[in-house]
This record gives sequence, structure tokens and C-alpha cells, in this order.
Amino acid sequence: MSSEILAVLEYMEKEKGISREDMIATIESAIKTAAERGVNSSGDVRVDISAKTGAMKAWSRLEVVESVSDTFCEIHLDKARLYAESPQVGDFVERELDPSYLGRIAAKTAEQAIKQRLRQFEKEHIYDEFRDQVGNLVTGIVRRKDRGDLVVEVGKAEALLPWRERVPGEDWVPGERIRCLLNKLEQHGRGPELILSRSSLNFVRKLFDMEVAEIADGTVTLAAMAREPGYRTKVCVRSTDPKVDPVGACVGARGARVKSIVREMNGEKVDIVRWFEDPIEQLAEALKPAIPQNVTLDREKRRMYFEVVEDDLSVAIGRKGINARLTSRLLGWKLDIGKVVVKQVGFDERKSKAADALTSVGIEFEVADRLVAFGLVSPEAFEGVTAEDLVGLGFEQETADTILDKVSSEEEVDSPSPESNSEEQES
Repeated sequence: MSSEILAVLEYMEKEKGISREDMIATIESAIKTAAERGVNSSGDVRVDISAKTGAMKAWSRLEVVESVSDTFCEIHLDKARLYAESPQVGDFVERELDPSYLGRIAAKTAEQAIKQRLRQFEKEHIYDEFRDQVGNLVTGIVRRKDRGDLVVEVGKAEALLPWRERVPGEDWVPGERIRCLLNKLEQHGRGPELILSRSSLNFVRKLFDMEVAEIADGTVTLAAMAREPGYRTKVCVRSTDPKVDPVGACVGARGARVKSIVREMNGEKVDIVRWFEDPIEQLAEALKPAIPQNVTLDREKRRMYFEVVEDDLSVAIGRKGINARLTSRLLGWKLDIGKVVVKQVGFDERKSKAADALTSVGIEFEVADRLVAFGLVSPEAFEGVTAEDLVGLGFEQETADTILDKVSSEEEVDSPSPESNSEEQES
């Protein structure tokens, strides 16, 4: 039995990290309890195990009496002299027991105590190992699915990725490697429980910390973030160094940094925008390529109203309103989006304006209205038109000559004569 105990002690010490003294104390306590409940139910037993050899010894503690009434806890004065020198009535002596006499129950109890201590140690070890890693990224292996949750092996511990902390559209199978945020470390009666997350904003924040050196050293900071897990994330960045472009630092050379982040997020879109103090400027930056117009602010209610042209409306709102919601969270303002109303000029109005342009040169309104109907909508449109052309349109010869005279006189007024040009050059 000593060799078996020694093998257990060495295994626990080398493989599990439990000290030999700790395991000896655990085994001794378990065997003592089992022996007192079994072979010596009303007595007191002392157990000792050698740390070097694993040899176990046991003693029964008996009270010295003149008349024995209970052999399990009392011993006659004459017999007590075999175990102690000059014993007196009322003294206690220890009588060595054969370890095999303790029986199968003691051995089984010792086995259970070893397993229980091992489980307790593993729980303590898990808590000590991960209590300082809460809020950091951890990498593990997906082991199984449990009613929508994923059980992930992280080191020697099992962690849980609940369905509410998963990203919609992601599907993981057992054996796949997964990176998550260690979101919580909860203590339960059965031991510590590791709770993971991939939908948290802090998951994206830690990815940026890991990929962007300027964020890690504090040169670039994440001023604001908003996320719809599985669809899109908006990140607002600013730089403490005017020489460092915060957006360029996050994107990286040829987009290498942001591509690495997007790949880790399974293709989720990431928009990186520059931070501005002015909310109107920040709105314009966050909505690109849509351009907000007619922006009005209600600072008391932190509400912002703006308009975009019809072509930009779908871009500003986004699929299922995602872009508008993310922009609202990023700015911390409620958004009211409207459409720019473009006033359409009707045919009658255009015709009236064209007729006015002709009457301004002296042509009668009725004549001008007829000319516009034939497509002659401005004085410039008469270039190359002759009196015969107008007669062909139904105008009388005299009226045609009058029209051309007035149009010609208007062109002469608008265009300076060659003599005046030469005089201006000479002056």
C-alpha cells in the first residue's frame, strides 16, 4: 500500500502541482475519519504517512481504566503497561493498528478524498490563473454545443460562450480554434465559471489594441464605438500627436491592420472615422459618402435633424436602419433624417420664363409666346435664323423683320464693338 500512496503523491506533485504535504494531510484526515466511523466507531485514531516512503501507520488512542466497559476506547491498566511506562488510571495510551485492519471502507474514503481535493485544487487553480485576465482576449478550442451555448477549452479549463454573447451568423464546430473576450469570472458552488464573449464592444476594442501599435502606446485613442454584431462596427478615432493620422494608423499599409481585424470578426464591416469636437462635423464624417444638409440641433434634448438628397437616403439609413442607429450611438445624439425637397420647374413656368426673356428685348408678349412654341426661347437661339425662316413659321414679313432687328440690337448691346475693344486696349 505504501508504494501506491507514494505513486499518488508523486503524480499529484508533478502533474497537478499539488504539494506532497497537502496531499498527505488530505489522505491522513480521510483515513482517520473512515477508521473512526468503521473499525473504531467510538474511539480516536491517529494516522501518519511518511512523505519519503509513503508508508502509513495508524494508532488507536485508549483511556486507561481498571474495569473495561468499551474495548474500542478503553484499555485495562495491566495491558496499558505494554504500550506505556507506568501508566495511571485516567491516562491515555496509543496502540498501533495494522493498516489493513482499517478495511476497504477507509481505502475507498481515501480515494474519494484524493479526487475531491484534486477537483478543489483545479477550481482554485482556474480562479488564480484567470482572475487577472478578465477583459483580455483568450484563445481556445470549441469542444461541444450545449443548448445553443458553446463549451470552449481554454488551457486546462472549460469556458462558456453563451448564445447571447455570440455573433449572429457565426457557426462554430467542435475542434475549431476560436478567439474570445474573457468577459466574466463567476464564482459558483461548483467552482469558478469562465464566461466568454464575441459580441461585446470590448472584443473589438481589444482587437484594435492588439493590431494597432499606436493604440497600444496611447498615441491614438478610440474616442467612441458603436456595433451591431455580425453586421457593422463604427469606430471614431483621434490622435494625441498631430503628426499621426489616426485613421491611417488603424487602417495600416494597404489596409493590412483593419483587414486582420475584419478577418478575426468573420467579415463584419468596420468603418473607421476621424473624431471631431463639433457634432455637425462629426455627423458629416460618420455619414460619408452621404452628405447631410440643413442640419439643426436641439442641444437640450440632444436631438439632431438633417436632410439628405434622395440618392443618399438609403445610404444614410442603411440596411434595416443599421447605419442610422450606429451613427446615433457613435455621436450620442438622436437623429431625425429627412429628404431634401427639390423644386421641379413645370413646363408652363419654363415657357413663361422664356417668353419673358424675349419680351425683355422689346418683342410683344403674344409674338414671344409664339416664338417659344417654335423653340426660339432666348435671343441667342436666333443665331442663323433669317426673316424667310420666320415667314415660313407663319409670321408676316414686317413682323419677322422687327423681331430680327430687336434681337440683333440686343446682341450688339451685349457684345462690345471692335472699336471699343481697341480703345480699351490703347487705354
